Amino acid sequence: MYDTPRPDRRLLIAVDMENYSGRDNVLQYRAQQGFQQVLQAATAQLDLDRVKWMTQQGGDGELAILPADVDELKVVTRLTPIIDRLLRDHNRGLDPEARVRLRIAVHEGLVHLDGANGYPGEAVVTVCRLVDAAPLKAALKAFPKAHVALIVSDRIYQDIVRHYHDLRPDRFLQVTAEVPGKRFSADAWVFVPDEDARTLPQHPPVHSTAETPASSPTQAPSPPSPATATGQYFANVTTHGPAAFGNHNTVGPHTDRTEEKGRG
Repeated sequence: MYDTPRPDRRLLIAVDMENYSGRDNVLQYRAQQGFQQVLQAATAQLDLDRVKWMTQQGGDGELAILPADVDELKVVTRLTPIIDRLLRDHNRGLDPEARVRLRIAVHEGLVHLDGANGYPGEAVVTVCRLVDAAPLKAALKAFPKAHVALIVSDRIYQDIVRHYHDLRPDRFLQVTAEVPGKRFSADAWVFVPDEDARTLPQHPPVHSTAETPASSPTQAPSPPSPATATGQYFANVTTHGPAAFGNHNTVGPHTDRTEEKGRG
């Protein structure tokens, strides 16, 4: 019988790099260097102490659990635009395959900080699924001049974004965040700095074979209802998101575990 400790409520950030596995070894090395330099510079500009962040590195990104006393408003509304600006400078003059473009997800919830093999908690699973969600990947692809695309959970949007207009809530697109191959679906909001995410194309959902009733294998699919046809979905994007994180609370210089995860 195990005694389960009380969880902590924390703000969580997941960051992932676009097209990391498509680079050769040298470009992966340089991308990791640029990734860390930009995050260090961005947090320094906001007087955020990254030494206090509990982070799990993954070569092409990281999961970060922020301190309990962090300024959530500052993180949610100011961090992404600063990262976008720093990446514009970093990527200037680089070939397209060498540029660093990031997807960022923000969520908050209960998490156990002393798990035996990572950080147990639904909030951790959610933020990792959000950063790999099809709508976020589609948003970064749709705006080739952007360097960052942000997705926030509905809770973050309702509690922070819609009340404090630093990020212009009128330019957020409400989406259904889904990850192909994972049983995950959540309301979320997508934002791209200096762009209007509401102009993104929307598509009806694509149902997998597992979702097709076995009793009628030859039955043609019904046309989408008006509500579905105008829903917030992005189709035909394949992703493989992280499902678990090791118990590595590291700060400063990291020895990254580069993983070929086939992310877009």
